[in-house]
Amino acid sequence: MIENLVIVESPAKAKTIERFLGSNYTVKSSFGHIRDLEKKDLGIDIENNFQPKYEISADKKAVVKELKALAKEAKMVWLASDEDREGEAIAWHLFEALKLKPENTKRIVFHEITKDAILHAIQNPRNIDRNLVNAQQARRVLDRLVGFEVSPVLWKKVKPSLSAGRVQSVAVKLIVEREREINAFKEQQYYKVNGIFETAAEQAEFKADVEERFDTKEHTLEFLEICKKAQFTVSQVETKPSVRKPSPPFTTSTLQQEASRKLGFSVSQTMAVAQKLYERGYITYMRTDSVNLSDLAIRSAKAVICQTLGERYSKSRQFTTQSKGAQEAHEAIRPTYMDKTAIEGDRNEQALYELIYKRMLASQMADAELEKTNITIRVSGSEIPFMANGEVVIFDGFLRMYRESHDDEHDDEKTTLLPQINKGNVVNRKLITATEQYTQHPSRYTEASLVKKMETLGIGRPSTYAPTITTIQNRGYIIKESREGVEKQIQQLELKEDSIQVFTLKKTFGTEKKKLFPSDMGMVVTDFLDSHFPNIMNYNFTAQAEEALDDIAEGDIEWQKMIGQFYSPFHDNIEKTLKNSERNTGARVLGTDPVSGETVSVRIGRFGPMAQIGEGEKVRYAGLRKGQLMETLTLAEALELFKFPRKLGMFEDKEVSVGIGRFGPYIKHNNSFVSLKKGEDDPASISLETAIQRIEEKRESDKNKQIKVFANGIMILNGRFGPYISYEKKNFKIPKPLKAEELTQEECQTIIEKENSKKTTSSKVKSRTTKASAKSKKTNTKTTVKATKAKKTKKEDTTDR
Repeated sequence: MIENLVIVESPAKAKTIERFLGSNYTVKSSFGHIRDLEKKDLGIDIENNFQPKYEISADKKAVVKELKALAKEAKMVWLASDEDREGEAIAWHLFEALKLKPENTKRIVFHEITKDAILHAIQNPRNIDRNLVNAQQARRVLDRLVGFEVSPVLWKKVKPSLSAGRVQSVAVKLIVEREREINAFKEQQYYKVNGIFETAAEQAEFKADVEERFDTKEHTLEFLEICKKAQFTVSQVETKPSVRKPSPPFTTSTLQQEASRKLGFSVSQTMAVAQKLYERGYITYMRTDSVNLSDLAIRSAKAVICQTLGERYSKSRQFTTQSKGAQEAHEAIRPTYMDKTAIEGDRNEQALYELIYKRMLASQMADAELEKTNITIRVSGSEIPFMANGEVVIFDGFLRMYRESHDDEHDDEKTTLLPQINKGNVVNRKLITATEQYTQHPSRYTEASLVKKMETLGIGRPSTYAPTITTIQNRGYIIKESREGVEKQIQQLELKEDSIQVFTLKKTFGTEKKKLFPSDMGMVVTDFLDSHFPNIMNYNFTAQAEEALDDIAEGDIEWQKMIGQFYSPFHDNIEKTLKNSERNTGARVLGTDPVSGETVSVRIGRFGPMAQIGEGEKVRYAGLRKGQLMETLTLAEALELFKFPRKLGMFEDKEVSVGIGRFGPYIKHNNSFVSLKKGEDDPASISLETAIQRIEEKRESDKNKQIKVFANGIMILNGRFGPYISYEKKNFKIPKPLKAEELTQEECQTIIEKENSKKTTSSKVKSRTTKASAKSKKTNTKTTVKATKAKKTKKEDTTDR
């Protein structure tokens, strides 16, 4: 007989909790959600007030069987899943699936995995919060309805296998709209003037800038000519004290943003590392939009600050969350123990913990006291002054511990010292420089800045930011990558002593690092959805839906009523769009091919975006190059695509050519493909000699890749993640502790047979599932939408969490 059975979501969490509870407690994991909406059909009984139809996930049946057996033995079952909506839903699904009884089931919650928190939760159990469960059910049902009904429309009207989602589609729209702002942006040239001056008495140097931009070289030269003969006098010195206050401790959103800026983490990586820290008891719960802190946390921080830095550095604060629907009962993300300055773990875990620790500690520290100085320097003969700005830290306060980063870093975080200077003083110019510049287009989103924008608009919640951004990348609607800027020749004018010199320099503009770009497919799908489903693509609608879910969680509105108000007009729109809308491939005519006289166009084809010349039997196609968009492709750029494949000559009696494929430019020789060297080789100008060099480099690389080759075709190769066996175009993992170089042909054959037998068993299970699914599909062909759904359900489950 089991005295107490505690069920949590993850094995790591179970392991940590088990340390705090005595032998009377058995702690087991459900490994996340155990049930979800049925996949064989919509999974929602629309006619029966949107009643969800749940099924135990195939990979959780063994887990449920074990938990059910343990629950039957247990005197008391404690459901200890996370305290948010998803955690509450997991607790409810466990209660239902395990057929638990209210009299011997208790729900406990905690936002940190410490002994005190766990024991406090055990002493203060509660019932399952059905309002939170209903809010999660409403989100799941709403997202399934949108994804399940809109996606088949995209399959029919744009391209098969596409998907849509209530949150993911508006997130893509944000990126598409930003790209169009950038495409519409008109670059303007200007000159920026900077000066280096020195005081007459101490000859102390300082920098000053002209805030006004000069639109032409001629106007810039006119100003420099005036400066050549001018006297420079300090017309104003303004010194004023200022205070800088620390930022609140982290929420999910601000942690994702700061970890991106300071550590280079993606939002999903941040959440994965934070999850580990939470489960090991190092930090509080990492999905929160609250900046609230417990009294204990504030007292603990004060003790650490006073002990290590002194009482002057301490200033206790309680922060208030501004966003509607924030869970003030929850806490911000903070260390569980403020005296733990470092933790055990890998480099990423240590770095993220340090970030959370310093941010929390800084939030309870004194304001930084600064002195800002602004100096205005009048130029005789001109109305345009120079400005010098400086900042001196009088007392560093929280800056001693932490400085917040920003998406666009400026020099204002750096302390700039100015010499002692008074109004009326004459200063000497040492050097005045005017540099040619170009206005920059609006910045593309990073993952961090996209999260910030979504939070500002009320799109999504802490638990959905990372999955949404991951989903739209995985589905190919957006691409995260770095792109090289454009190198330009710019002019720099220098006034030194009594002469003006002109220099020509090279400068790169528009370099992008880890930015989010829309794909052609993302743009075409966004346009189609925006045109035919303006409601679900409206930012306000998405935000209002989130607010309605918050109201359901508070028990203010009934969830099925909220779904019903949405569904009827939405479904009518689905039927109308299927019937009346035209197919949209983003087709655009670019012009006429000067050689053939045929029309040149671009559109989404079966394998993605492509350029096309002509129609019918003589039609020619070419794939777009990396970084090219159908929307901005010019006729000249399209015609360049048709110059490939380009024949270079012969090597070893075989033709060598260069082409451009889906994954970039390549060299083809004797049915082998070799990638061009990034940054060095241009497919339009690469020579035969360079191509041969790349072919031979690839051969050498392949040779080093081979560890052993056997007569029957089995090979042992070196891969990116270590040695592996390759046979008949399939790869097989080498079990530990076997050494690749010592394996015999017979041993390799045994490994292959074992792996194949596992796959055969797995495919038989899959086959049975597919046959059962196909049988149910035959009974569901009443409408066009349902028929399409039945065909595609197995392929696409458009969950939008």
